[in-house]
Amino acid sequence: MSERTSAAGLPRGGPGEQGSFGAQLQAFRRRAGLSQEAAAARAGISTRALRDIERGRVRRPQARTLQRLAETLGLTGAELVDLLAATRTGPPRAAARPRLLILGPLSLRRGQSPIPVTSPMLRRLLGLLALKHPEPSTQQEITDTLWPSGPPSSHQSLIHTYVSQVRRLLEPDEPRTVPSLTVARTPTGYLLQAPRNQIDLGHFDELLAQAERLHRAGEPEAAYEALTQALTWWRGPVLADADPVLRQHPAAVVANERRVKAVLLHADTALLLRRPEETVPLLWDMVNTEPLHEGMHARLILTLASCGEQAAALNVFNRLRDRLDEELGIEPSTEVRAAHLRVLRQQLPLAQRPGRPAAAERPAPTTGPLPAQLPARAGSYVGRRRQMRELDALVAPHPALRSHVVAVVGAPGVGKTALAKHWAHARREHFEDGQLFVDLRGHSPLPTLRPGDVLAQFLRALGAPPDQLPADEDEAAALYRTLLADKQMLIVLDNARDAEQVRPLIPGAQGCAVVITSRSRLAGLVASDGARQLVLDVLDPEEGHQLLAATIGESRAAADEEAARRLVRLCGGLPLAIRIAGANLLARNVAIADYCAELAGDDMLSRLHIEGDRRSTVRAAFELSYRALPAAAQRMFRLLSLTPGPDLTVDGAAALADSTSAESASLLVTLTDAHLVRERAAGRFGLHDLLRTYARELVSREEAHAGRQRLFDWYLYHTDAAARLLYPAESAARPSAASAPSAALVFSDHGQASEWLDNERENLAGAVLQASGAGFTAVAWRLAESLHSYFMVGMYTGDCLKVATASLFAAVADGELRAQAAAQLRRAECHWVLANNAQALDLFRSALELARQAGWQEGQALALRRIAAARQENGTMRPACDHRSQARELTGRDSGAGAVADAVPKVGLTC
Repeated sequence: MSERTSAAGLPRGGPGEQGSFGAQLQAFRRRAGLSQEAAAARAGISTRALRDIERGRVRRPQARTLQRLAETLGLTGAELVDLLAATRTGPPRAAARPRLLILGPLSLRRGQSPIPVTSPMLRRLLGLLALKHPEPSTQQEITDTLWPSGPPSSHQSLIHTYVSQVRRLLEPDEPRTVPSLTVARTPTGYLLQAPRNQIDLGHFDELLAQAERLHRAGEPEAAYEALTQALTWWRGPVLADADPVLRQHPAAVVANERRVKAVLLHADTALLLRRPEETVPLLWDMVNTEPLHEGMHARLILTLASCGEQAAALNVFNRLRDRLDEELGIEPSTEVRAAHLRVLRQQLPLAQRPGRPAAAERPAPTTGPLPAQLPARAGSYVGRRRQMRELDALVAPHPALRSHVVAVVGAPGVGKTALAKHWAHARREHFEDGQLFVDLRGHSPLPTLRPGDVLAQFLRALGAPPDQLPADEDEAAALYRTLLADKQMLIVLDNARDAEQVRPLIPGAQGCAVVITSRSRLAGLVASDGARQLVLDVLDPEEGHQLLAATIGESRAAADEEAARRLVRLCGGLPLAIRIAGANLLARNVAIADYCAELAGDDMLSRLHIEGDRRSTVRAAFELSYRALPAAAQRMFRLLSLTPGPDLTVDGAAALADSTSAESASLLVTLTDAHLVRERAAGRFGLHDLLRTYARELVSREEAHAGRQRLFDWYLYHTDAAARLLYPAESAARPSAASAPSAALVFSDHGQASEWLDNERENLAGAVLQASGAGFTAVAWRLAESLHSYFMVGMYTGDCLKVATASLFAAVADGELRAQAAAQLRRAECHWVLANNAQALDLFRSALELARQAGWQEGQALALRRIAAARQENGTMRPACDHRSQARELTGRDSGAGAVADAVPKVGLTC
């Protein structure tokens, strides 16, 4: 009998209106349609004992007897609590313990008497407080829940009013003889004060935790009983009758996930105990609630088949396959396909495998339960679907497709451990012999674990007597492989330093799977051990937004979506940074836009930390990787923060560090292996934005000045060389760059020079801007002059205008009138091309004046010709002829050359 049927089918005059324990029990038995003899037999007690209980001769039955009777009669969790309360001498019914039910429609009860809650606002507030219990709800959360479309101006006083009304609902008028629910004020909001078992969600969580402990301890019978009792509290999805803002609250989503977790464990335990028929109704109910949950369907397929209903099991598979194809366009998961195949082959979960007893018949380890060492996974997890599919190669049904070892590698804070734990929990049913987990401390403030220490830890978990563990590491590794030879076990090796640390921990058994996480690339494992490498990068913008919404609440993220997406961009898509930012938003109750403004200021990394938690900081994650580097690689990492663009070549890095190209390449490989540097394109290396910020904190002023000087000189030398090869006429009057710097390149033809400029364009434009702002003024305007012809011919007008403006400021700072005139001419030409003719004309006049002051005749002539062209276009022919004549007098020729390219189209003019 389902819990909803039992709750609705309580007869009038039944337990809700009976005062004594015996009378309540009798009413429940009659409702179930059982005689005393039948009920006693099913509960495993004598008929006489049940008769004595119902007649009141036994006032306090044993707890185990009560539990058996509750299961036999199909009692819900709430009914069992009332029954237990009736065994004690206590207050009259009017003063019974109040109870708040949210696992289904919201219901407030005192004993069996419902307390009507009719106001929608009070139902929202009560539901939110119960969801967050035992944590407080913030003022912002309450506001978002009560007014999803936006609060009124008087919302603060309204909240106080609603809280007072909720208190009156919760607190009895009579003197308090039993604990009562109430709402208390906190510094950030309001808290529902109540023992956990006065809220059905809290009672369920306690029973689920008890069941998991029993399961880990190897007591499946007791775990199954606790799970059965826990699941009777559920009457439907959390707050099933509430508004979407509450039903989709992160706490509600997590609670529903715990229900799913409990049902999955209940089904697994029922199969283990050879009692599949008892879990089938529950699974049917859940697949209707979670129509696309593949783990639930896989268990329903197996339990139906184990009950002899193979046709029904195959029908479940066919319906799920069609639905997945129609709605999502995907095939069923490996888990579902494996269950389907076992039904087809009659290899049901309890069937004996060749040469090995079934799981339920296999003797338990002599020294303890099966190892289940996976740590808790994060409350919310989003994205990474492709990576989850790649990890599923570890449990592929076909041996030819199955991987044995997968190395999840990536930068600090990118979510490697979170992915490994999430996948391991989601696929734990594939490893019936348990899971081993260890943090190898490859990048940790604690000492790195040696393989011998880990082997000893694993051997103890596998049942090896502690006094008989081999002292020799090779012998320990051999024993480890022997114990795993015929097992299906998952081994998660987290935070590995290098391949040598993990090699002894990889078993030879094909039934075992190994997941390794590391900041190193572990290329040696891929090359010599057949490991599969899974490189984890930052989240894309949509996944980052989903993670932030899961952390701070969907409603809050949706209320200011633009600011939420800006925050994800500021965090660079790094999961650690997004989670920390979300936690700070919750703790401080600050607007997302205001927090973005804080992060955009100086010392961003100092703000990306959680108060009082030294581990929850982005800087600490980066620092562990940085400290593990050799000194030369540390220096290269610091210097890379100075790059003016997104990336750098090996030769550019060599110039920056004043090293050879070979040394630079080696250091960049070291940094790439540590995932502190990314190879964005072939031969081009760059830093993630937050890593760049961290590296910039480490570089000293003197080191930064010298490094920038070397890099700017390198850029100037090669830009000048490329421009002289491609645009010789425009470059003739310009003085050559200084002598060749380190790692200098030679352009043998136009193609090489043009390709280099194309590849470095963003860096070169950034170099002019950075040099101008950092005091390298001469380099800034000289580099800008060398770039001008390339920008104009290539129609990179936006870059040209930015560079020309920066070079003007640099020339002004240097007091170089000729350079100022050239920069003003370039700015004028850009505006001319952009059809800003009036502004262009003003700038040409300004350039003419500066060229006159500098005594630069070619510059004056070019400015005059430009002014003449502009005058002609405006229809003022006589002034145009005058300016043209002045230009001829200065140069004695009809076309301009010199340092500034005559890129504006010639205009026919007869004077």
